[in-house]
Amino acid sequence: MTVQLYDTARRGIFPLEAGPVVTLYSCGITPYDTAHLGHAAVYLTFDILQRRLRDLGHETRCVRNVTDVDDDILRKARELNVHYLDLAAEQMALFTRQMDALGLLPCYSEPRATSAIPEILSLIQAAIDRGAAYRSGGAVYFEASRFAGFGAVSHRDRAEMLLLAAEHGGNVDDPLKRDPLDFVLWQPSLEDEPAWESRFGPGRPGWHVECSALALRELGETLDVHGGGRDLVFPHHECEAAQSETVTGKPFVRHWLHVGLVGLDGTKMSKSLGNLVFIDDLLMRADAAAIRVALLSHHYRFDWEWHDEDLDRAIARVAAWRASSGADDGRSLAIVREHLDNDLDTPGALDGLDVLAAAGVSVRDGAALLGVTL
Repeated sequence: MTVQLYDTARRGIFPLEAGPVVTLYSCGITPYDTAHLGHAAVYLTFDILQRRLRDLGHETRCVRNVTDVDDDILRKARELNVHYLDLAAEQMALFTRQMDALGLLPCYSEPRATSAIPEILSLIQAAIDRGAAYRSGGAVYFEASRFAGFGAVSHRDRAEMLLLAAEHGGNVDDPLKRDPLDFVLWQPSLEDEPAWESRFGPGRPGWHVECSALALRELGETLDVHGGGRDLVFPHHECEAAQSETVTGKPFVRHWLHVGLVGLDGTKMSKSLGNLVFIDDLLMRADAAAIRVALLSHHYRFDWEWHDEDLDRAIARVAAWRASSGADDGRSLAIVREHLDNDLDTPGALDGLDVLAAAGVSVRDGAALLGVTL
């Protein structure tokens, strides 16, 4: 038995082929504001995958990084007139409490970008040595055209790449670049920003190189599963793959897993827009079991929109499951396993448990595999 998962790069559903230990890397938060429901949907997806893999007898090692130095957190710290690491510590404490409240499995490791400066600098130098990166104006850029597989993760054409790069802070008009698609590995710090000494000059790392350095350090040269929200496919994960494979000469990721975006009022939840639903607010209305069920009622791979009725339906659903008092004859566990093996089909699993509960059969074991405590 094995789990079948959609792979972004191969654009199809394939078996997750892994050994006794499965390595997973989930892009974590930039801790400058409160985590929202969209974040929870991503990390819950990795939680469910780990639970099924462990159920199959695998050991899982899931790393979730902390981007504690980048443009967003430095800008927010400047606005609040606080040290950026103090801001990160405060927000990470809130985030950890919320994820614990939802019953997420603890991470194998949760490393900070600032912990990996030596590894980042080594990776950058290796890219330069291989002729894939260049110094310009005190910065270091990765030359995208030097990597033959650039675009193989996202399957975007050049025009789409340029648009998405600009949307995600890629500064496509930077005159120091040889090509607008080139991306920064190291950049000079502004006067009020943190800076580390390097052979390239004092500065700080770019966004993409942080995750590559952490992933390679924590899990090795090839990851079994890597992913995050769908909005990270390009440029973040495309750039990660390019720089990592250039340096190691090996495939960076065996299976790319991306989670659909959660919307509110017709627009993707976003800190910049402020259209957010917060975990703490939901925990005031319902217990973690109902919140998990509300999220799991949507397939991880597709975009969806949050409505308050989602939580109301989940509360009623959990109540019905808890009221089913008959013996659990193994069917609930079999149903959940079958659906999870089919591209983590949690909506189908929930529907199957509904049928059993309506017939008076206990669904406790199947719900437990979904991390739902009855």
